Amino acid sequence: MTTLPPVFLPRHGQRPVRQRGATIVEFAIIAPAFLLLMIGVIELSMVYFANLTMQHAVREGARYAVTGQSNLDPNTSSQQRYQAVLQKIKDSSMGMYDKVNPTVSVTNMSGGSNSGAGTFGSAGDIIVISLDCNWALATPMMAAFFSNGKAHFVVSATMRNESYGGL
Repeated sequence: MTTLPPVFLPRHGQRPVRQRGATIVEFAIIAPAFLLLMIGVIELSMVYFANLTMQHAVREGARYAVTGQSNLDPNTSSQQRYQAVLQKIKDSSMGMYDKVNPTVSVTNMSGGSNSGAGTFGSAGDIIVISLDCNWALATPMMAAFFSNGKAHFVVSATMRNESYGGL
């Protein structure tokens, strides 16, 4: 029976001499891949959060538009009405509106598409409010997977105008 030379025999509670430093080397190999994966998950989570937040905001704006509320637009001209709906979307977006810089389109299904006065129609008309959004990715690693380094998404809400007077 052969015995190992003393250099390979670990002392109580220690690793063998040739194993010292192996943990650091393993960590150095695994850490970059793990960090890149975690950064990617965080970045994609932010895109998903922006998408959900803007979907909520456009629903709130559409709901505001179809109910004929006037608390954001005391003067009831149609251009001010449009601005009030945009303000409702901004207020409901938790600050994401300016970060995604959306292109807003409003379609009145009975009267065509417009982006200003008269877009919300009358009682019973169906309106569609769409926001075409771009989220700028912060890390070059994730930006490489998207055109122009931005995640593109479109959110919209379709609702029928309720019976309301005046607008």
